Amino acid sequence: MSTVTISAQDINKLRQATGAGMMDCRKALTETNGDFEAAIDWLRKHGQKVAAKRSDREAKEGVVIAQTTTDNKSGIVVCVSCETDFVSKNTDFVAFVQSIADAAIANNVNSVEELNEASINGTKVSALINDKLAAIGEKIGITKFERVNAPYVASYIHGAYRIGVLVGLSKEAVEVGKDVAMQIAALNPVAVDADNVAADIVAREKAIIVDQMKADPKMAGKPEEMISKIAEGKLGAFFKENTLTAQPFVKDAGISVGEYLKQSGDVKVTEFKRVALG
Repeated sequence: MSTVTISAQDINKLRQATGAGMMDCRKALTETNGDFEAAIDWLRKHGQKVAAKRSDREAKEGVVIAQTTTDNKSGIVVCVSCETDFVSKNTDFVAFVQSIADAAIANNVNSVEELNEASINGTKVSALINDKLAAIGEKIGITKFERVNAPYVASYIHGAYRIGVLVGLSKEAVEVGKDVAMQIAALNPVAVDADNVAADIVAREKAIIVDQMKADPKMAGKPEEMISKIAEGKLGAFFKENTLTAQPFVKDAGISVGEYLKQSGDVKVTEFKRVALG
């Protein structure tokens, strides 16, 4: 039994994130003592078709800028958050975030900490953020920063500065970079391919599959080894849906992204970064 109070706001937040029904969301939060991520797993284990919570849901409002160096050998994506869309949609605020992105490129920064120490016209970025905070009366700050270095880097901004994507490619391929970046923005893969999915994500997905199988009357009495082996096989469906090269290509669902890359001169994706407001 839950020892915390589950508010209507908590239930609505889970409902918005997962698409599950209100009563299911209430029960999930109650069963997991209000733990949001655990509640998502609870819903999935009980047969709900929901997506795992990703870190890109952290920033509620703000502006995301993705851009590359002039030689396209490096790229950065930065998110500056704020409290309301009134501020995030303001052209002055967008220009302010663009100036921070320009500073990131000009100073070759690699982290939020370095970016806060970088200067714009002699003033530290952190000081400029404090000045902006005082001027607009909202809490703002750099909440996300990513960098990609590769033989060729493509950048893409989607949805009025709400999603920024960087794609590192093995060689220059302008149209391929744009297409793949749009794919990543739309379908949010967790890794380039199955071999690059983080071990904790694989373990989490396998645990969910195992629990689903154990709840199936047809699997009653089956040995643990058999269930584990079948779960390993079922992971293939997760990899197909959630890894970039295995996903159906958004411009031609008849081929995978991997096949599109091969047809485009055997281009390889070395890495990618996706930052989004949620």
